[in-house]
Amino acid sequence: MDYAKTIRAAAAQISPVLFSCDGTTEKVLETIAEAAQSGVQLIVFPETFIPYYPYFSFVQPPFLMGKEHLRLYDEAVAVPGPVTDAVSRAARSYGMVVVLGVNERDGGSLYNTQLIFDADGTLVLKRRKITPTYHERMVWGQGDGAGLKVVETAAGRVGALACWEHYNPLARYALMTQHEQIHCGQFPGSMVGQIFGDQMEVTMRHHALESGCFVVNATGWLTQEQKRQITPDENLHRVLSGGCYTAIISPEGVPLSEPITEREGLAIADLDFSLITKRKRMMDSVGHYARPDLLRLKVNAEPWAVVETPAAPAFSPQPTGANDVSLIDAESGSLSPNGVELPAV
Repeated sequence: MDYAKTIRAAAAQISPVLFSCDGTTEKVLETIAEAAQSGVQLIVFPETFIPYYPYFSFVQPPFLMGKEHLRLYDEAVAVPGPVTDAVSRAARSYGMVVVLGVNERDGGSLYNTQLIFDADGTLVLKRRKITPTYHERMVWGQGDGAGLKVVETAAGRVGALACWEHYNPLARYALMTQHEQIHCGQFPGSMVGQIFGDQMEVTMRHHALESGCFVVNATGWLTQEQKRQITPDENLHRVLSGGCYTAIISPEGVPLSEPITEREGLAIADLDFSLITKRKRMMDSVGHYARPDLLRLKVNAEPWAVVETPAAPAFSPQPTGANDVSLIDAESGSLSPNGVELPAV
C-alpha cells in the first residue's frame, strides 16, 4: 500500500432527473467530465442516485405507493447493462475512479447497490446495502456480506457503505480491518431536516477518526419543483428538505473542503496519504490498538443465494494403458479402453 501519494477527490451533491434513468445517467456523465477538468481522480455520487432515491416511500403509506414502486422498477439499473457500460467508458476516458449508487434490478427484486469503477473502467465492486432502513424495507431487498470488501484501485484502497449502514459499527469495522485508505459514504440528502445533516457530520467525522482514513461523503439534493413532483402536499415538503452534508474529511476528522449543505456542487480536496500514517501512529484500531485476544469480529462473506447446488464430481478420465488389468478382456487378453471391447489379435 502506498502511503506517500496524494490524489484529488470529489463528492458530488446534485439533483437526479426524477423518473428518468437516462436523464440521471446523462447528468452523472456530465458531472464526471466536469470533475475531470479540475483534475479529480476519484468521485463519489449520492445513494441510489440512478435513477433516483425512492423519496416517495418516505411520504406515502405502503398501500398507496405501488404505482411509484413499479415506476422505479421500470427505471432501475441492470448490472451489467447500458448504464454500467456508459459509466465504465467515462471512468476509462478520464482515468477516474467512480463510486456510484444505483437502484439495481435483479429479476423481481430491487436493491440499494453501490458500484465502484476503477480508473480503467473495470467494475471492481458491486455491493448491496445489507439492511434497508425503515421505509426502505418496502422497496429493496437485503444485501450480504460478500460486499463488505475494500478494493484496490488507482486511487488507493477504497471501501463504501450506504447511509445508516454507518450506524452498524461491525460493518464499518469489517472494512477497517481491510485497511481502508478512502471510505466513500452515500446518503439520499434532502430528507428529515437539519438534524439529519448534523448527525451525518458527526458520523462521517467519527469514522474518519476511528478508521484513520479519508472519508468522501456525497448526498443528493432536491429542488422545490422536485419536491412538488414527489408529493403535492406542501406540509410534507419540510420532510424532503435539509439532511445534506457533502464533504471530504481527513483521517484526523478535519473537513478538507467547505461542506455543501444547500445547492448542487462538488466538494473537492487533495488527499495526502501521509496523514493516514500520522493518525494511525497514535491509534490503529485494527492494529496496535486492537485486542483480538478479547474482541474479534466474525464475518460471513458468502454471497446470498436461494439455492445451494452440490458441486458435480470431477470427471476422471479412465486410463488406457495396457498395464491396467481392469481394461483387459479376461478371455481374449485384448485391450478394452473405456469399456469398449477390442477384437482379439
